[in-house]
Amino acid sequence: MDATLWSNLLLPGVSIAEKILRPILVYLFLIVGFRLAGKRELAQLNPFDLVVLLTISNTVQNAIIGNDNSLVGGLVGAVTLLLTNWLVVRWTFGHPRIERLVEGTPTVLVEAGVVNPKALAKELVTPDELRTAAHRHGLLSLDDAERVVLETGGTLTFVPKAETTRVRRHDELLARLDAIQAQLEALRSGASTPEAARA
Repeated sequence: MDATLWSNLLLPGVSIAEKILRPILVYLFLIVGFRLAGKRELAQLNPFDLVVLLTISNTVQNAIIGNDNSLVGGLVGAVTLLLTNWLVVRWTFGHPRIERLVEGTPTVLVEAGVVNPKALAKELVTPDELRTAAHRHGLLSLDDAERVVLETGGTLTFVPKAETTRVRRHDELLARLDAIQAQLEALRSGASTPEAARA
């Protein structure tokens, strides 16, 4: 291997201080950006949200690495991001008020089976998106949801009603099967009587 290869691998194109500062600034920017953008970006309720999450890493890549493609520079940036995240998580864990400021609070979208239009508008979630999410969680409709919460991490928590449409349909189906079985047993017992045999 020639010296140029080792130089490209091991010698960062920018100073180590800059390699540490860049990821920290981008990390803080993304925390603030996602906090202002709302929880729906993390929830990925439609293809546009997914596109944003997929392209944002590529968009900020140059801001993180700067004019540097070295292995050491990349490792320094990665370690800086991991360490920054660990410090932020550890610090917010001990300060619930700061954690609420950074992460926000959960938003109740459905309460006692009633959809809250103001909460949907605040989080920019359409009723169709909520219905689609309900289907992904095994509910036939929003009428089956007792409570729906958009959590701080962007996940939707569905609490189904005690008796959902699926449960009602299942019970109706079992009742019909029981009735058919009773009719079959009645027909069998009628066919096995002496009068039926003589006929």
